[in-house]
Amino acid sequence: MKPINSWSEIPEFADEAAEARFWENHELDGRLMAASILEADSRDSTTITLRFDPRMLSRIKRIARSRFLNYQSMMKQWLAERLEEEMRKQ
Repeated sequence: MKPINSWSEIPEFADEAAEARFWENHELDGRLMAASILEADSRDSTTITLRFDPRMLSRIKRIARSRFLNYQSMMKQWLAERLEEEMRKQ
């Protein structure tokens, strides 16, 4: 089994059969899964509103479902990863 160390290593699938073939030979690295679980303290969170194109939000939700994640948590993880990337560039 080839471990997946980054969410970007997971391709877009044409259909469920293609996705099934991919997962026959790949598995998520435990550290990636652990990093995706955020135990947020509600005192340290601020609620914001974002407007998304309905199709984009639908695609985000589909990706999250395929990873057994809450779509909002996944989006926060993506933002955190990108923020770290941007901070390293500076």
